[in-house]
Amino acid sequence: MLIANFLFFQLAWFSCVLGAAYGMPWLGVAITIATIGWHLSKAKQVKPEVLLLLLTLIIGAGFDQLMLILQWVGYQHHGWSNALVPVWILALWAAFACTLNVSLAWLKERYFIAMLFGAAGGPIAYLGAEKIGAVNLHGNIAYIALSIGWAVITPLLFYFAKHLNGFKVKHRS
Repeated sequence: MLIANFLFFQLAWFSCVLGAAYGMPWLGVAITIATIGWHLSKAKQVKPEVLLLLLTLIIGAGFDQLMLILQWVGYQHHGWSNALVPVWILALWAAFACTLNVSLAWLKERYFIAMLFGAAGGPIAYLGAEKIGAVNLHGNIAYIALSIGWAVITPLLFYFAKHLNGFKVKHRS
């Protein structure tokens, strides 16, 4: 389950980023929907996973919308209005949510490590997307903002994942 979850996330990430780079922003969305379907089919409880997914989407969309408004990050092939965060970025946040209680669950309650993971991993993911041609990062401020944003968001999402875990069996009292 852990390896499959990791591989599905990688498939979703590459589909979203390559789709955006090559003018097919909905390709990654379709792959991510399949990933979410698989993820939810494996959960012991679907409702907490859906709530975590929605919460992750709201937080992620807000963060990336701010990055767009401030013009620190430019996105390719939005899939809809260029004034809104791209559809494929939303798919990436949803795919990331699917990892929080499975392949990245080891980060739960390790908030300092999660902060470091986010501070480094967030900008690295965007840099990878830039190299592929899906985003443009505008100056050092973009990297700093991504690092700070992900350093805050990552442990926050793991805090929520601790309380919204559809893979944990709840014992009735």
